[in-house]
Amino acid sequence: MINQISIEEAVSKGHFVARPHGVSMWPMIRNGIDTVLIEPVDGRLRKYDIPLYKDNIGRYVIHRIIKVTDTGYVILGDGLYEKEFDITDKNIIGVVTGFFRKEKFIPCTSKGYMLYVKIWVGLVFIRKPLIFLVRKSRRAKALLRDYFLRIRNGKGHYQKSQKKETDSE
Repeated sequence: MINQISIEEAVSKGHFVARPHGVSMWPMIRNGIDTVLIEPVDGRLRKYDIPLYKDNIGRYVIHRIIKVTDTGYVILGDGLYEKEFDITDKNIIGVVTGFFRKEKFIPCTSKGYMLYVKIWVGLVFIRKPLIFLVRKSRRAKALLRDYFLRIRNGKGHYQKSQKKETDSE
């Protein structure tokens, strides 16, 4: 039998590697593709840190700190535009210290990463329309790709409607 331990226990013992799911940290962390390195927290976190925390309904979440307050943190996922205000030190399990993209490790202290972070957090006021446009363009691209694949495979709109007429006869 395999001895399973909780995420909290795994992080407290040292390095913990996870492959997050969801789009809340896109474009930095890609859904199910990139891998993050999480380490135990040592003291108070700072602006731009990425904590792994348990939210008030028990979900594990990885989002970025955009402001440190006296009582906790204001947190926002890179792919989101609604801030979280009720996260305190007691919610935090660990902190992301880097991530793997295409087998290359990118530490959260690198100059390129910090430039990205400062620009992305600085653009929070235009994030909502930007995310909307990116999601709509991805959807349109997927629809066009599917449409042209159907045509290439001989299942275009004309043949589809023709088939329905013959089925009803």
